[in-house]
Amino acid sequence: MKRGKNINLFLMDGDASGRIKCTLANWTGIAYKIPRTMLDKAREITYLDQTGVYFLFGTSDDSGDPVVYIGQAGIRKNGRGILCRLDEHRRDSKMDYWTEAVAFTTSNNSFGPTEISYLENRFCNMAIDAKRYSVKNGNDPSPGNTTEEKESELEEFISYAKLVMGALGYKVFEPIVASKPTVIEISPIDDEPNLYFKTTKAEATGKRTPEGFVVLAGSKISLSMTKSCPDNVINYREKYAGKIDDQGFLMADLLFTSPSAAAGFVGGSSLSGNIMWKDESGKTLKDLESTE
Repeated sequence: MKRGKNINLFLMDGDASGRIKCTLANWTGIAYKIPRTMLDKAREITYLDQTGVYFLFGTSDDSGDPVVYIGQAGIRKNGRGILCRLDEHRRDSKMDYWTEAVAFTTSNNSFGPTEISYLENRFCNMAIDAKRYSVKNGNDPSPGNTTEEKESELEEFISYAKLVMGALGYKVFEPIVASKPTVIEISPIDDEPNLYFKTTKAEATGKRTPEGFVVLAGSKISLSMTKSCPDNVINYREKYAGKIDDQGFLMADLLFTSPSAAAGFVGGSSLSGNIMWKDESGKTLKDLESTE
């Protein structure tokens, strides 16, 4: 059974849009969320002179999709580590897409080259597997050589870092739809049933999540839209155009704000999600929610 965690968020500038320091009880790690425009103010943070791993978050100019770059930073001859690397990225004209950085280091400055190589590799592959962000790393980072003992220690650090990253507002490691556990648990985390949408032109599978409603990869949408199609449906079609193949099949799980938005997207018209989405026995979402 999972236990509660005590995460401390310190708003360094007294504002949620400013610099944020994050620590977690019984964890030696420290995380900082820093807007790109506030890197100069971050020079006073001595922990950012250390070795660590960092994330650069932004939005693609071409697709409008969220993007992330994951890197490692060692201490340079000038005695500076993470912040020096962030400064270099800020001056790089090819990396003008990022607006915020999240950096991880430790309170006891315990990271060396082995640790940050392993973490960079794991974080990068976790982000790719989650498919939330387009990962901008050109090459797969090398994991380096670690002992079994060190790997176990770093995996524990990663489990805490995932919690902290989510608390800072970035679900870069979390798939849109959580995979079901491979072993039976007393209280499964994901017990939402699959729901189905079917018309002559479309056939889709979806499910409710804490963030909204997800239409699953492999679903087929109607390629045509009615003249009275709502603006939000048109906007979703434009937003997710790159996720739909020529036959109308979805190539990725897609998140929507509501069941009706998802139904409209699939059917290409104004539709009630509470009526169109049904479970495997044919019961509508409206009926399902009335019995919950």
